[in-house]
Amino acid sequence: MARRSVLFSPGDEPELMRKAPGTDADTVVFDLEDAVAPGRKATARAAVNEVLTDPAFDPDCEVCVRFNADPETAAEDAAAVLEGDGRIDAAMAPKAGSAADVDRLHEELEANGRDLPVIALCESAAGVLNAEGIAGADPVDAIAFGAEDLAADIGATRTEAGTEISHARQHVVLAAGAAGVDAIDTLVTDIGATERLAEETAFARGLGYDGKMAIHPGQVGVINEAFTPDPEDVEWARKVLDAAETADRGVFRVDDEMIDAPLIARAETIIDRHDAATDG
Repeated sequence: MARRSVLFSPGDEPELMRKAPGTDADTVVFDLEDAVAPGRKATARAAVNEVLTDPAFDPDCEVCVRFNADPETAAEDAAAVLEGDGRIDAAMAPKAGSAADVDRLHEELEANGRDLPVIALCESAAGVLNAEGIAGADPVDAIAFGAEDLAADIGATRTEAGTEISHARQHVVLAAGAAGVDAIDTLVTDIGATERLAEETAFARGLGYDGKMAIHPGQVGVINEAFTPDPEDVEWARKVLDAAETADRGVFRVDDEMIDAPLIARAETIIDRHDAATDG
């Protein structure tokens, strides 16, 4: 399953939630946390449950709900949102500071009859420093890097260059790679900065990220395109893998390039991403 684009939709806006799958996002996240004012939490829970339990709501994309970080509020979220047989494929744990935070949410989900994979947000100093443990927690299927919350947590000034969050960004993707789970990059808050979004997404892909978060439907196409391998790369990868099947040595030649194990692994990644994108 591809998670190139992960689009957030406010939990108290039912019409936006119903439209979200039509944006071609690989994952839509109905947000009960930051996108909802404290006084509208109950309204949002009811709206999310209404959409999830609507028999007509059966999108092709992954459907996720971001619960609140506070355990008591998360318990109220789960009890309301998971009532009935609603369509929900994953849960998002915000501000995960340790594996225990993920386990706590997962236990709450199980208490309400759901055993769901968790996307954990590493968006604090503790979350980034403990990213290995978070990524390795049993319920976790993906970890996401949240630069805005991290900057607020440590008192950093956000810049377009991103030097202030560079180390943390790379630490999170390394943790995901070590655990064998998806890595989802931070969002771009300026929804009109299409060129910057394309550049940042290409950079994230180069770091090893599998996808990127979005806060507006207009960002989805840009992100999907950046995470979909170019036809030339797919052609190269297929040549490499075809040659690898018949090679009788650890190093062999494809056209004018010497191929060894790391390049075979790169070719496999390209084909995996191509297949996931086209299947999605």
